[in-house]
Amino acid sequence: MTSRSDSGALEAVERILNRGGDPDDVLRDVVWTLERRTGARVGVTRDAPPAGAQVHPIVWEGRKVATLWVDTDVHDALFARVAVIVSPYCRER
Repeated sequence: MTSRSDSGALEAVERILNRGGDPDDVLRDVVWTLERRTGARVGVTRDAPPAGAQVHPIVWEGRKVATLWVDTDVHDALFARVAVIVSPYCRER
């Protein structure tokens, strides 16, 4: 179950993805929006996430291509969903 604030954050992320653009710019906007909407520290990385971070693998065509990390587990369902929908912007170039 997602909270009302999580639903608003997800809708904001979906608007960013629908707008499209350069993958790096889109991912920066998604991270900024998630941080602003949830109050959590968030990142997308191909390297190791910070120690203790909650991690959600970002998978593209069956391969893990990046990790969405967050410093809290409060918004677990939200971040799990975001990891899925940002995957086209994380595919290897």
